[in-house]
Amino acid sequence: MLAACSPTPKDRVLQFDGIENARELGGLVMQDGRTIRTGKLVRSGELSNASDADVSLLKSRFDLSDVYDFRFEGERSSKPDREIDGVTNTWLSTLPQAFVDAFSSGRADTTVVQSAGLLETVASYAFNPKAQELADRLYPAIVMDPTSQKRYGEFLQGVLDAEGGVLWHCSQGKDRCGLGSAFVLAALGASRETIVEDFALSNVSYAPAVEALSARIVEKGGTEAELRFIRSMIGVSVENFESTLDLIDAQYGSLPDYLEKALGFTARDQKILRDKLLFESPDR
Repeated sequence: MLAACSPTPKDRVLQFDGIENARELGGLVMQDGRTIRTGKLVRSGELSNASDADVSLLKSRFDLSDVYDFRFEGERSSKPDREIDGVTNTWLSTLPQAFVDAFSSGRADTTVVQSAGLLETVASYAFNPKAQELADRLYPAIVMDPTSQKRYGEFLQGVLDAEGGVLWHCSQGKDRCGLGSAFVLAALGASRETIVEDFALSNVSYAPAVEALSARIVEKGGTEAELRFIRSMIGVSVENFESTLDLIDAQYGSLPDYLEKALGFTARDQKILRDKLLFESPDR
């Protein structure tokens, strides 16, 4: 069950019965000194195992009106989201087709990260140079892919138009979901430090699984290349994420400019979103 108290900027991780890696953005302070309203923005892993209690809390505490699913078709069809009465579930696959094809051709389901069978399967991929290369290229490929850009733009417009709270997710709630969160935070005026800090919190959620799998890799003679693959596949690669932010800055000038030029989410849209979701902190 979720804790009764509202999350703070330092403690936003949410504990659900059947939803992994969940946290809200409420409580984070933006560069202009305003704070994101609580109970409005939630990021998480897939909702296929959401319990009755999870659904009840999402609807009551977060006034949930919209869910955005960033998974590709194979992920979505094999583990469909639980339907939530009164909530619109929008499918926007944000993975470039080349990665969908590569992952669909033999990649194991990585959503149940505590499975011993899964750990063995991912361990075998760790020694594959092509898999290592794909992991390193994932974030820049997503942010520069025209179709992915279009869908993230539609997602941001959906957040702007939502009548209630919004939840977005992929499978584990870390990579595609993490990029979506970065775009929302950038639109709201977050600093780079805040954006990176939120992205990196997925490594807290998946630390036990990463440690367990890393131990197996070492036993199999794995080097830093294999361990880096494990950290990025089960957790997130903060290094790759920051490099991707650098790439966006180099090509577009800034993350807010990228939202406008690549995703079609204009400076005016960003201002409206800030006015909708931010409030003046009482101690200012």
